[in-house]
Amino acid sequence: KLLPASWSTMPFFRQTEQLVGIPVINVQLWFDKKLRSVDGLCFSRSPLLSVYADMSTCVEEYADADRSMLELVFAPATREVGADRNWIGASDAEVVAACLGELSRLFPGEIGGEGGAELLKHAVVRTPRSVYAATPGRNRYRPSQATPVPNFVLAGDWTSQKFLGSMEGAVLAGKL
Repeated sequence: KLLPASWSTMPFFRQTEQLVGIPVINVQLWFDKKLRSVDGLCFSRSPLLSVYADMSTCVEEYADADRSMLELVFAPATREVGADRNWIGASDAEVVAACLGELSRLFPGEIGGEGGAELLKHAVVRTPRSVYAATPGRNRYRPSQATPVPNFVLAGDWTSQKFLGSMEGAVLAGKL
């Protein structure tokens, strides 16, 4: 716990104990060709890949007109939060294979097989307590940025703001 003991009993801070962190896996996949079906940030219809982006079109650092680098959020990652298995405990090879299988299903003909993009390299990052579980009733436990402690404010995607756990939510919370 990060709070001083004298603050931890305050109702304002105690409510945050109801926000439970859930695991998420981030996967980066570098391909030998440009994927034409992925244009920017995509929210997915996949049961495994909640959101992904072709960073070669979104981020200057990865810019490449000929090859794609996908950044994917692989979630849910454990049975407790709805996955069909414990993906956090799976090997990198299993996670990457599952991603490629889903991407092949979502974009037939673009990945693998005859003429499809081939994987050059990958990175898999597991975060055991990435975001809070956005389950029914949890939103009311997200604290405001203003606290009862003078000159102490909160910021982060887990605080009360209009977005769920995301970078956009964290930025917005810092501005409130």
